[in-house]
Amino acid sequence: MIAIDWGTSSLRAYRLGADGSVVERRSAPLGIMQVEASRFADALETQIGDWLSAGDAPVVMSGMVGSRQGWVEVPYASCPAGAAEIASGLREVRWGRRRAWIAPGLSSRDAAGVPDVMRGEETQILGVLDGLPVAASICLPGTHSKWVEVRDGTIVRFSTHMTGEVFAVLKAHSILGRMMREAPTDQQWFAAGVRRAQDSGGLLHHLFGVRARGLFGEVPEEASASYLSGIIIGHELVAARSAATAVFLLGAKPLVELYQHALRQFGRDATILDPDAVVRGLFQLGSRVAGD
Repeated sequence: MIAIDWGTSSLRAYRLGADGSVVERRSAPLGIMQVEASRFADALETQIGDWLSAGDAPVVMSGMVGSRQGWVEVPYASCPAGAAEIASGLREVRWGRRRAWIAPGLSSRDAAGVPDVMRGEETQILGVLDGLPVAASICLPGTHSKWVEVRDGTIVRFSTHMTGEVFAVLKAHSILGRMMREAPTDQQWFAAGVRRAQDSGGLLHHLFGVRARGLFGEVPEEASASYLSGIIIGHELVAARSAATAVFLLGAKPLVELYQHALRQFGRDATILDPDAVVRGLFQLGSRVAGD
């Protein structure tokens, strides 16, 4: 079996054994935004053509490859959804004598009826569901952080927070970034930002405080980005903390450790999950395809 995690900026390919173990892995900066229109089959062949020629099958893909800008737009499956519902939404693509399946992603609606979507994260979650308690919250930090409520092996609902993107935009394109100096994350000032997010006043007021405290010499320039990050992530946690269940973190190690640190400022601990969960999720989907 071949598992493909194909996102906006990169393509990760995994050659799997019969038990789902990773036999070989490859990665390339070949995200969907780097692929010319209608050339997705060619791009995939450059990365795994030899695996395909050796007879490895099936090929199961997830991520932005199934988006409107990807190989083919695969309709979202609706929450609540588990492995069966996601697998039923798999869409086949063919080129020559080869074929692959693309996972559908998920949609959800908030209390006001506003839609929310994810692509790729649902497959990561499938890969960890069997190790979670009956009810849990999973946070997947990133450019667009996801907070996912799972119950009895089913993704019940989720919410998306543009945390990473807002931080990047403010740092690079706002007046706040003018007073920042590049430096490693300062954990003390990050924690101060998280605490500030728990004060009254709201996000917009707290953001300007980053500049004001810098003008008064209260926040060093090399710590200003850490303080800003803490404020933005802290506000994300304020919005998401209604989930009273156990919290789990899924994603790249440096970022999930930062969120773990932030959650402790709220008096909550969080368990870090295996970032390679997407492989197990794709293996589950691929096993269903192979069994058809």
